[in-house]
Amino acid sequence: MPASSVPGPRSTTAATTEMRAGVALGSNLGDRLANLRRARKEIAALANVRPPVRASAIYETEPVGCEEDAAKFLNAAMEFEYEDGPQDLLRELAKIEVALGRSASRARNASRSIDLDLLYFGRLEIETEELQLPHPRMTQREFVLRPLADIRPDLFLPKQTEPVSALLLRYTGPGAVVRFAGQW
Repeated sequence: MPASSVPGPRSTTAATTEMRAGVALGSNLGDRLANLRRARKEIAALANVRPPVRASAIYETEPVGCEEDAAKFLNAAMEFEYEDGPQDLLRELAKIEVALGRSASRARNASRSIDLDLLYFGRLEIETEELQLPHPRMTQREFVLRPLADIRPDLFLPKQTEPVSALLLRYTGPGAVVRFAGQW
């Protein structure tokens, strides 16, 4: 069904054109797999998400920048069409985080039941206090590049001259990323 015939509210801002959005998902507290599954379901159910919705395999990774003795993370990535602006999507992702038990007043990089990061929104480049697109550290994190390569290996991210698959091949940073589950 074309997006224009899908019922529901539409934004009147200039950003109503659908764009592919990439989101990283991570969890290292509680039932990590259940947390990712619930987040995936909540994201796919957002009013402005349009198919196709792509999801990577899930990878288990060492925590980066977390407190000492933090548990391992499960990480994945999703991509979908979004029929509103990136600020709207960022707000929706924050609501999902809170609904899944993440405190809004959490310390940066602390262990968490769910972490949802907006990685990119089409080719937009945004630099505000609230939102930076593309995500400034995604090319420095194998736990982001590897899942993203599952769903978009040929994607050229804004500010990059190589596709995601090449960025992953050239990655030399720390941390082991191990495939945990293909279907979730």
